[in-house]
Amino acid sequence: MNANIFPTQITQDSAHKAKRIAKQWQIQLLEWYAIQGRISLPWRNLKGENAPYGVYVSEIMLQQTQVKRVAESYFTPFLNAFPTLESLAKANLDSILKQWEGLGYYTRARNMQKAAIICCEKYNAFLPNTRQDLLKLPGIGAYTSGAILCFGFHQSVSFVDGNIRRVLCRIFALREPNQKLLDELAFLLLDTKHSFDYNQALLDLGAMICTPKSPNCLICPMQNLCNGKINPTIYPTPKTSSLTPLTLHLIIYIDSQGRIAFVYEKGDKKDGLYQGLYNLPQLETGAVTNKQGFYKCGSFKHHYTKYAITANVYKLDSKYLDLLTQSLPHTKLYFFSQKELESKPLSSLCKKALGFVDFKQV
Repeated sequence: MNANIFPTQITQDSAHKAKRIAKQWQIQLLEWYAIQGRISLPWRNLKGENAPYGVYVSEIMLQQTQVKRVAESYFTPFLNAFPTLESLAKANLDSILKQWEGLGYYTRARNMQKAAIICCEKYNAFLPNTRQDLLKLPGIGAYTSGAILCFGFHQSVSFVDGNIRRVLCRIFALREPNQKLLDELAFLLLDTKHSFDYNQALLDLGAMICTPKSPNCLICPMQNLCNGKINPTIYPTPKTSSLTPLTLHLIIYIDSQGRIAFVYEKGDKKDGLYQGLYNLPQLETGAVTNKQGFYKCGSFKHHYTKYAITANVYKLDSKYLDLLTQSLPHTKLYFFSQKELESKPLSSLCKKALGFVDFKQV
């Protein structure tokens, strides 16, 4: 049944079912979590006054990155570098972006520093503990605010992210529910006495069992309560997404001292792909095709946000620097040695392109 056809009836039926199954739902979910849940994840074991900050960092990182990558490579090093909101607020942006390197979606990191600065000015260098105030901070939406309140401040609140949305849609066999209904269902099912474990369990259920394409219904602890288990992948209605093709021509220019030329994309550009990062210079097709001094050394595919990128990489002979500066008349070039690059924030696209450089010969 489509939620757009009889929305009022579906809302009432789903709400009635949620109230009816809530207790059994909570018991079964928590029993499963105690045995199968990812209880050892570092952000689930934070203590002390900085726990909300640690939860905040983890939630922002997890927005577009797999749990395993965040847990193994990013979360702990970031907190070691910036252990408090105050340290994050005072840090050099380049150092923050360097720690973020590889996570992508760098706006998240810039917004975290903006939020940290606001917290230092208004909340004594701590995160606020109300949803209203959290939502005023850049980069924090309904889900993230709820997660911080629950996991950081141990408040009994419900929230809905992509995993929870999918679980709810399948349990209640909802194709296209509105956000208000999902928020209501999440609230009605919430175990208010064990909200921390309950919400973590719900997230794990969606990530580990009730997955988007191949849900493992046979071992799902909630299958006896699920209305959508016969054909789960139709709940919710799958979204069709298409990436915009984009072709880039990246230039590797190495000067006589072995330094590579880079451009810096300022963080205030609205349409920039990699704001606040150093990147290889990019030229238009006509500037590199069949032009003396440019040598194509390869191509590669890359996905970033909404783009499917084809990157063509060219080396420019060191004696033709004027070709580069003339093609980029209003762009400042920065020259870095291999050693200096270790402290500079680079995009993953740029790092892939640098794979064409033999640094032993530079």
